[in-house]
Amino acid sequence: QVQLVESGGGLVQAGGSLRLSCAASGRTASTYVMGWVRQAPGKEREFVAAITRSGNTYYASSMKGRLTISRDNAENTVYLQMNSLKPEDTAVYYCAADAITGRLTSITPNLWGQGTQVTVSS
Repeated sequence: QVQLVESGGGLVQAGGSLRLSCAASGRTASTYVMGWVRQAPGKEREFVAAITRSGNTYYASSMKGRLTISRDNAENTVYLQMNSLKPEDTAVYYCAADAITGRLTSITPNLWGQGTQVTVSS
């Protein structure tokens, strides 16, 4: 059973940066597509970014240019570097994983982390 544990959320001023981490445990974790989904207060969940084991990346168009997703396959860890943060980026950010990339981008992955809060103050 693969488990996902996020870290790195917090409070940051507009224009600042944060780096989120998600560690995956489990025998098959390294084979999964991993990524991030966020949910702002009162809004639906939104795809943020995903990365395959081979390093192919996918980004939400609304945040592209401000994000870098990367992964360390040896450590089964995925990272999300977020720059030039805006108050509208305030949300709970969930790590997600699935064997199929399309399930990440369609926000229907089989595996979810518990979420980490990101708050951007103006």
